[in-house]
Amino acid sequence: NAGIIKRVLAVDMDVEDFRKVIDVDLVGPFIMSQLVAKGMIERKTGKIINICSMMSELGRDNVSAYASAKGGLKMLTRNLATEWAKHNIQVNGIGPGYFATSQTEPIRVDGNPFNEFIINRTPTGRWGNPEDLAGTAVFLASEASNFVNGQIIYVDGGILATIGKPSNE
Repeated sequence: NAGIIKRVLAVDMDVEDFRKVIDVDLVGPFIMSQLVAKGMIERKTGKIINICSMMSELGRDNVSAYASAKGGLKMLTRNLATEWAKHNIQVNGIGPGYFATSQTEPIRVDGNPFNEFIINRTPTGRWGNPEDLAGTAVFLASEASNFVNGQIIYVDGGILATIGKPSNE
């Protein structure tokens, strides 16, 4: 569940910073999955839930490293699901939209145009709260999801379901 973001335009980003985001957001989940899978393979059962991102589906300026890492994590999730399904291991992901966390605090301040954009662009009209992810995590960790494998469930207030600004009517 570890993740970092560096909000820097791609043309200005240091390669070291790009690599650091990839290491934390993509290589870290690979290492953890590899470590836990060994025991799961022995037990012939297991659930891995990666925290992906809506940014694996969309482009946006100044988050190229983060979006690249999360796009890679989406595909890692699908590949591990394929490889480990024969061992009764399900590997899925949760793709949060815009959530009120310490990472987004700098862009959620009143008066920040991006804050207003997200509130106005998201059909639910708000940023997500971390608690909004709990039900999806419980579902993916439970037996109810035993035939769900290689999927990313987006918890985004509907932002990926629409184009343009939702109507206020």
